[in-house]
Amino acid sequence: MKRRALTRDGTIAAAFIGAATLLGFHLVGALVLFAFFIPSIALSRLPHRHAERIRDVDKQGPRDARQVLANGGIAAAAALLAFFLPQAHFIAAAAFVGAFAAASADTWGTEIGTRYGKNARSILSLRADAAGLSGGVTTLGTLAEIAGAFVVATTATLLALAPLAVGAIGGIVGAFADSYLGASVQERRTCDRCARDCETDPHLCGTPTRRIRGLPGFRNDAVNFSATLAGAVASVIVVALRARYLP
Repeated sequence: MKRRALTRDGTIAAAFIGAATLLGFHLVGALVLFAFFIPSIALSRLPHRHAERIRDVDKQGPRDARQVLANGGIAAAAALLAFFLPQAHFIAAAAFVGAFAAASADTWGTEIGTRYGKNARSILSLRADAAGLSGGVTTLGTLAEIAGAFVVATTATLLALAPLAVGAIGGIVGAFADSYLGASVQERRTCDRCARDCETDPHLCGTPTRRIRGLPGFRNDAVNFSATLAGAVASVIVVALRARYLP
């Protein structure tokens, strides 16, 4: 039986994001959305050489509505802005591309980094960190983030939706924000029975876990939403600076 990419409510949320995208940016926007979504699904289905690395992470399996909106909600809002305020189309397009570039960068970094990355370290302290948990980075995962950002940014550029630098910078800033928030304010827990840090409560073994750092309730969906917002804002800043200083 094939593993589903989305839950039922996740499918509804994805349909909303798709509809908003078509309203705001038509087929061009849909192609940028696909540049994020299709590789993300493909990467999530790669064989996992280190299955133990994902046993402790938050929300495995098909993406639910919260996950879908965390990754695509900011882009959908930008698309609706373009639809209802056509005079803001240029700024809205930058935010749209930056948000999806950030989501793409984070997904590529997570999927490739947890499968093939080595020697994960905290982005804050640079100390060794549990592989697969938020806030930990690897060299390969970081390169994958950059690649994921450029896939969306290049697609948007080829379709004349936003300049390459706009999407690329937004994606990279968003990926950095994701890792930074994951290492600082995201809730990290520990299972005393297994002596393992994790992001879930209860742990996979069924034991209740206790919080050891981060803000209560600030979990992966909140981090992803914040990261796509950071990517959108960064892209808007870049496009505004280009308009002011470049002929």
